Amino acid sequence: MLHARPAPDECDAMAPLDHGGDLSAARLRFPDAPEPWIDLSTGINPHAYPVRALPEDCFARLPEPSALRALEEVAARAYGVADARTIIATPGAQALIQMLPRALPGHRVGVLAPTYAEHAASWRRAGRTVVACADVSQLADCDIAVIVNPNNPTGRVIGRDTLLALARRTRLIVDESFADLAPDESIAGDAAASGAIVLRSFGKTFGLAGVRLGFAIAPHDIATRLRDSLGPWPVSGPAIALGARAFADRDWLDATRRRLADDAVRLDALLRATGFEIVGGTPLFRLAAQNRAQAIADRLGRAGVHVRRFAEQPRWLRFGIPADSAWARLEAALRGSP
Repeated sequence: MLHARPAPDECDAMAPLDHGGDLSAARLRFPDAPEPWIDLSTGINPHAYPVRALPEDCFARLPEPSALRALEEVAARAYGVADARTIIATPGAQALIQMLPRALPGHRVGVLAPTYAEHAASWRRAGRTVVACADVSQLADCDIAVIVNPNNPTGRVIGRDTLLALARRTRLIVDESFADLAPDESIAGDAAASGAIVLRSFGKTFGLAGVRLGFAIAPHDIATRLRDSLGPWPVSGPAIALGARAFADRDWLDATRRRLADDAVRLDALLRATGFEIVGGTPLFRLAAQNRAQAIADRLGRAGVHVRRFAEQPRWLRFGIPADSAWARLEAALRGSP
């Protein structure tokens, strides 16, 4: 049974969270910046999976249940999930973050912090008590534990054994939105048996965030509950067709892992050369610290380069991986060149 939402005025009272990717706000702040903007404020692969022609009927017809099942089966193989009935396709991982507080009981929710702020915000909107935990051991005292692994924005990784041990003590939710590039740390294949719930994102690694496709892997009872709440057409026909095609292309994903690993090394070297300390990250983004971070972010903004700031950590900036054509412009902006 889904839990009741808080009253509308409670939700409206919560300020919207700051996210990367809002180029309209960046343009308002820096109206004289050159176009096109370089958006490094998100952790989305700049080398997107090639979108070739899709069947016309995937736009014109309601998605067939068999096509949705086929997508979930190929995603299950990609994530190492033995039983495709435990995987649910959704319109993005964010949709799951907002659904789970209505689907799961439990008052005290521990979130391993710092991390993606939407997790805590969604549970608070549902009227739960949210505790920011600095250590995994603190999560065992909560009714529900939430871990982003690898973490956004720090890149922190909690080992599989630690996660599975925690799943035996409390209801565990692991957001693996950035785990495609660290598959050995994923617990997706153990989620159903361990009682954990794993969230996966399609758009980040495949560079197709606008497709809005994600997955949950969960025990049968929770999978059924989520599937029923999503209804018969949870994702679009184009998302089903494109997702099934991309998941089956293992050569592309293997090459992408190697390419992004090289890009991350290159970006680290550039950031260090311009006075930053690398304090974390994944192959899709780097977290860097610098005493003049805010002034540098302003300089980058005036140059049409958007990076992610953190109000609670003013020394931090998060840099996504640049596209091939953006490296020279980023370097010039970091060095203060015209």
